[in-house]
Amino acid sequence: MPECGQVGISVWSRLGSCPYSYDIEAPRSSLYFLASRNGGNPNEEKCAPMSEPRSVYVPAAGFEIHVTEWGDPEKPLLVMWHGLARTGRDFDEAARALSDSYLVICPDTIGRGLSSWARDASIDYSYRVFGDVAVSLFAHYRASSLRWVGTSMGGLIGVTLAAGRMKGLITHLVLNDIGPDIPVAGLSRIAAYVGAPPVYDTIAELESWLRRTYAPFGDNTDAFWRRMADTSARRTDAGRVTVHYDPEIVSQFTHHRADLDVWDRYDAVEARTLLLRGEASDVLSAEVAEAMTARGPNPDLITIQGCGHAPTLADERQIGIIRGFLESA
Repeated sequence: MPECGQVGISVWSRLGSCPYSYDIEAPRSSLYFLASRNGGNPNEEKCAPMSEPRSVYVPAAGFEIHVTEWGDPEKPLLVMWHGLARTGRDFDEAARALSDSYLVICPDTIGRGLSSWARDASIDYSYRVFGDVAVSLFAHYRASSLRWVGTSMGGLIGVTLAAGRMKGLITHLVLNDIGPDIPVAGLSRIAAYVGAPPVYDTIAELESWLRRTYAPFGDNTDAFWRRMADTSARRTDAGRVTVHYDPEIVSQFTHHRADLDVWDRYDAVEARTLLLRGEASDVLSAEVAEAMTARGPNPDLITIQGCGHAPTLADERQIGIIRGFLESA
């Protein structure tokens, strides 16, 4: 099986009513050419900027939200929002690279990472409250507009905002392996491990669990997995090691099932949109992905080979695809 994002890319796009699709076995440099709708030099190498993250805590909608910031605050705002049981640190590679052009902010959703936990899990772990937090963060950064990259849950939060309270403010929307219709099997798989967090004696054991549980992420570097362990761990009162998040985050599936039914909001999105799908995803089916290209914001669809749910956006090819889209007019 090819490494995630490193061998093949299949693209589905629409120009007016004329669809086209193609499959590419691409060398490393040529994906930058493919990434941009405006074209580009396939021989041009792009280097990651020298940028270091800043860890900040922002009061937002009554919660303390941890945000990892990258880049110059004077540059256009790019929000990167993680999936259900993850943190903003998952985007380190992409955020570092894109910080040459944007102020990149990677929040930890409430109940995850270093952000506050819910006051009432049955209320606060919902897209309405996550949206409150996002709107408050947007006000904090005083931007006139923003671009949004969302993996899984982060993508659906972006859809609800782009169709509602932040319509006209979100100019570019990247949906990473998520759609308005999630298969039961995929949802059940995620709920099963999120709702039963492991407890270990060592970080090394937790890292092994993360590698097994998130195997659908595809092939990633040892440094990626170690950082994932470093940023996914907390100590229990007994001094053992468990995952960073509040186990009650899974209650969203019970108390707010309607959060996942977003076809009406998807159809109302007007932002320029790109849809990414992991080749073996059990969360975004090929059928739903193709249906998404024909309605709502009519996104281009790019299938990342060698991974399932979800592409990590951590290698230079995937970053190049995102860069080209974010730069498109």
